[in-house]
Amino acid sequence: MNNRTENLTNYHSHSLYCDGRANMEDFIRFALSEGFTSYGFSSHAPLPFPTAWTMEWDCMDDYLAEFRRLKAKYAGQIELYIGLEIDYLNEESNPSVARFRELPLDYRIGSVHLLYNDKGEVVDVDVTADKFRKLVDEEFGGDLVRVVHLYYERLMRMVELGGFDVVGHADKMHYNAAAYRPGLLDEPWYDDLIQEYLDAIARRGYIVEVNTKSYLELGTFYPNERYFPVLLEKGIRVQVNSDSHYPERINNGRLQALAALQTSGYHTVTEMYNNEWKDMPLIIHT
Repeated sequence: MNNRTENLTNYHSHSLYCDGRANMEDFIRFALSEGFTSYGFSSHAPLPFPTAWTMEWDCMDDYLAEFRRLKAKYAGQIELYIGLEIDYLNEESNPSVARFRELPLDYRIGSVHLLYNDKGEVVDVDVTADKFRKLVDEEFGGDLVRVVHLYYERLMRMVELGGFDVVGHADKMHYNAAAYRPGLLDEPWYDDLIQEYLDAIARRGYIVEVNTKSYLELGTFYPNERYFPVLLEKGIRVQVNSDSHYPERINNGRLQALAALQTSGYHTVTEMYNNEWKDMPLIIHT
């Protein structure tokens, strides 16, 4: 865009169609007030069972219709895009399945929030550190190493199957796992896991988001900042997303993430303009 003077974009946000706290138009109005030039919605895609945080299939038509209405209303003011954040659950429910690929979306984010416990029950591991500790102890016999391996196995399978553009919060478990076992990220076996994972992402050309949702609260990005130089070395494109559930938080951590990427050697970030992912100059005003 000719009037682009900053990296004011976001492609990971959740409205009332899933677990967000405001309607789509509230997010757009706030994005405009902040000077955003490109913005995308990515509600949590339906799962095979109801949850408190995912969209239901019978809301999909409304989700798409409301987006089309707003895109027309705000044409010329901001570029708007529609996507989904799709979980890898199993071989029948993941970003690669036909039902998701046939939807008229501009992009898709692939994520993992769920594992299966020893009883074959679905367990949500995207929780607070205290809840995560209890979950590991009660659902997996305190075997953190096995839980981490299960998590990365699912991420790897999601990457292998494809069907998405952007890897969502690539190593989100790292914070909770390191809280459970301090020093975990420095252990060779953990580094081997994430290096293998990032190699797989690089081979398939996916974009990795730098997810800033927890930065102001927990002081961390997903992926961890220590891996930014690794991403660059492997030739992985990046973008900064806030994973916001509240309009007023869409800008949280953006400047800090851009500065960290710049320090790591990045000169571009990937943004969507004219319906295409484009590598745009990384701009920070001081």
